Amino acid sequence: MHYPKEVSAYCPKCKKHTAHDVEKGRKRQASELAWGQRRFRRAQRGYGGFPRPKPEGRAKAVRRVYLKYRCQQCKYVVQPPSFRASQLELVEHKG
Repeated sequence: MHYPKEVSAYCPKCKKHTAHDVEKGRKRQASELAWGQRRFRRAQRGYGGFPRPKPEGRAKAVRRVYLKYRCQQCKYVVQPPSFRASQLELVEHKG
């Protein structure tokens, strides 16, 4: 799927529609101190093995895409609702 690198969107800080740069959201490094990770480490301790069933079959063909819109005037970042796409490519708009 092709998506423009620049879109016109509403900026809540400027309170008007402005040009926004589009970038892909990247997953940050998971915290070892998060509650789910602490529970996972505790369950893995000892001879218990892996605490949940192994995933069956292949991975999903379609991934969820997270985009970030950065306002070109005030640099405020807005994250619109995510959507599913098998492949996403940011392209220059020909206009």
